[in-house]
Amino acid sequence: MAIYTIEKNERICEAAEIYRLTFKAPDITAKASAGQIIHIVCGGDANSLRRPISICECDGDSVIICFEVRGAGTRELAARGAGDTIDVIGPYGKGFPILSGKVALVGGGIGIYPLISAAKAVKAAGGEPVALLGFRNKELMNMTDTFDNYCDKVMIATDDGSYGHHGFVTAILEQYLDENPDASVFVCGPRGMMAAVSKISLEKGNECYVSMEERMGCGVGACLACVCKTQFVGNEGKGEKYTRVCVDGPVFNAKEVIWE
Repeated sequence: MAIYTIEKNERICEAAEIYRLTFKAPDITAKASAGQIIHIVCGGDANSLRRPISICECDGDSVIICFEVRGAGTRELAARGAGDTIDVIGPYGKGFPILSGKVALVGGGIGIYPLISAAKAVKAAGGEPVALLGFRNKELMNMTDTFDNYCDKVMIATDDGSYGHHGFVTAILEQYLDENPDASVFVCGPRGMMAAVSKISLEKGNECYVSMEERMGCGVGACLACVCKTQFVGNEGKGEKYTRVCVDGPVFNAKEVIWE
């Protein structure tokens, strides 16, 4: 574990308790890749379970994370400010592949955050990242200006039609893939949305990578609390297994994931 100093912690959405926290951690930024996670002690008890949070962006020597207050731990994390400390281990897990072609970054709700580092990496590799972001309504939109910094285009869908496309982000994705049949897809968000995006992508013949979000215990692969069902091909044909999200993910090829 390591203790870092918080540089800034600010609320970024008035309609929900969503915060952007920045802390200086050059040892993490030196080795982190897009889509990886860190584990944070959110409560006052250092022996409490850590919360897994995706890295949103590395900016110089600083790590940026975004999170929504969901319970006592994240509420305590939200209350910390510049100069306070944060107990972090990581980065852990397998992130997104670094691609240099066209990539559709499909995010829903608070699942958009790891896609920012992915957009930045794809852009740096000479690729063409496009963000397709879904929110319940206009009031919950956040961080879209950061996507503007790295993406060739940002398209928004809202469930209630208060901004952008009226409906689900999958409708925008289908149109984009019809126009860009060689594009790959990165997705993070609610499980149902990721399952739908995976189905659309694979049926159209596009590579798709999903960032799974599961409750984690130890965060280092020992407790088996965060497994998801995947499929594999062996000498005796296809089979199913349970795979640890914390170390074997959180990013998987959509072909591997069994959504039922």
